[in-house]
Amino acid sequence: MFWLDRRPLALGAALIVAALPAVAMAGIVVASSGPSAKDYPPGRKLPDTASVTLKPSDSVTILDAKGTRVLKGAGTYTVGAPAGASRSSTFVALTQQRDASRVRTGAVRGAGPNGQPLRPNLWYVDVTVPGPVCVIAGVPIRAWRPEMEGAVSYSTAAVVNHKPAGKRAALAFADKSTVAAWDETAAPAEDGASYEVSDGSAPPVDLTFSVIAQAPRDPEQLAGQLMGRGCNGQLAVLTHALALPSDGPHEGAIGEPTGGPSDGATDGATDGATLPPQ
Repeated sequence: MFWLDRRPLALGAALIVAALPAVAMAGIVVASSGPSAKDYPPGRKLPDTASVTLKPSDSVTILDAKGTRVLKGAGTYTVGAPAGASRSSTFVALTQQRDASRVRTGAVRGAGPNGQPLRPNLWYVDVTVPGPVCVIAGVPIRAWRPEMEGAVSYSTAAVVNHKPAGKRAALAFADKSTVAAWDETAAPAEDGASYEVSDGSAPPVDLTFSVIAQAPRDPEQLAGQLMGRGCNGQLAVLTHALALPSDGPHEGAIGEPTGGPSDGATDGATDGATLPPQ
């Protein structure tokens, strides 16, 4: 019998891959405003080496593997974040898929896009934000509320033909807790399933689940998934949580921007730009 030793072949293949030139990292536009917004629509992908030329009232928010940057004001900017700047650890914590025994409570430090706290995990279902919500297949659903004071009882009902129908399921938040288990037996989180969530006092919120088979491990790819599925509330959380600090008013600019002292990259993830509505 003839045996072929494949180890040298595998080693050779590995060496060939290692010798290949590195693929440039890419960023994705998550928000834009101003006259140049048509050139940089949300969803457009840009390599790190690309340059962005803006006019005085322009603002473009770009998210990549290092974090979120806002390019604002007249000038020409490089897409890639400065060396050393990174929000990779924040991304890992924000997107961790937790089981029922490892629930993370509280909120991300800093105000969110609407002045409210940010949920500490991207996959928590914010019961105060209507619209599509992305969840991961096979991962237990956890509901989240911005405030932790007082015990609050919500209820959920399936939405059929734009109206709540059937028996309502309980969704209870304990005092000092921002997280509650979603009853997936009474209210299955199936792709396309819509539910009305109400606490009996504030106007009810309608949620529609969008199930992702496997979450992307790359911020740019994840942002693209959220945009494509209309999960704009989670896109806003991702964008703000990964905001990179600014080292100066002209960070990221090539040469001197022609605008005033407030131009340049900023540390506000959507300063001067508009995210898709939540």
